[in-house]
Amino acid sequence: MKKSKLKMLFSTAALLALSMAAPVNAQAGRVEASDPQFNNIVSPELGGNTGFKKWKPKDWLEAEVKFRVEMPKTYKQKYVDSVTVKWYVAIENPTGAGYAMLEKEVEYVNVPVGEDVHSSVYLSPSAIMRISGSERASKRVVSHVGGEILVNGTSLKINKGRYFTSKGKIGWWVSSKLSRNDSIPLLNKNETPFKFLWWDRYAEIKPERR
Repeated sequence: MKKSKLKMLFSTAALLALSMAAPVNAQAGRVEASDPQFNNIVSPELGGNTGFKKWKPKDWLEAEVKFRVEMPKTYKQKYVDSVTVKWYVAIENPTGAGYAMLEKEVEYVNVPVGEDVHSSVYLSPSAIMRISGSERASKRVVSHVGGEILVNGTSLKINKGRYFTSKGKIGWWVSSKLSRNDSIPLLNKNETPFKFLWWDRYAEIKPERR
C-alpha cells in the first residue's frame, strides 16, 4: 500500500468518532489521556519455589496509556466506580496486503480521582509470530495504536482528552477500510504473566464473573 493511500486511510474518518459520543452525565467529570507508548518486553521469570525449568523467555509487545480522572467538586468520593478503555491497534495484515485492526475493551473498577494510573494491552509471542513470522518483537508490525476512555459508562462528548492515538488523527479506527481480525487477540494485563507486576501503577481490572 502506498504511503499516500495509507495516510488517507487513517485520516479519512478522523472526526467521525467525535460525533458518536453519548449524552454527558453531569457527574461524569472528565478524563485526560497521554499519547500511548508501545514497547517490547520479555516474559518474566516467575519460577518461585516450584523448581527450575530451562527455557528462553520470548518477547511480548505492550501498549500502554496513562490517564487521570477528574470529577466536579460536588462529587465527594475519592474513586469512580468504572472506567472503560477501548483499545484499537492496527497491525500488518498477516493474511494479505494492508492493515488489520485488533480491538479490546478493558473495564477498570475503583479508579482513584485526580491520580495518574495506566491501562495496557498486549500481543503475545505467538501473536507476534503469526503477524510477522518472527519470534523477535518488532514495533514495525504495529502501525497505529489508539482508543477512547469512558467514565462510569459515559462517553464524554465535550472532553477531547478522552481520546488517545500514537499517530494520525483521532478516529482513524472507524475507517471501513480496516478489516477487523478476531483470531489474534489483544490481552489485558491480567491475561498475561505480567498480572502481578507493577501492581500500583495500573488501574484495577474488573474481575470476570464466574
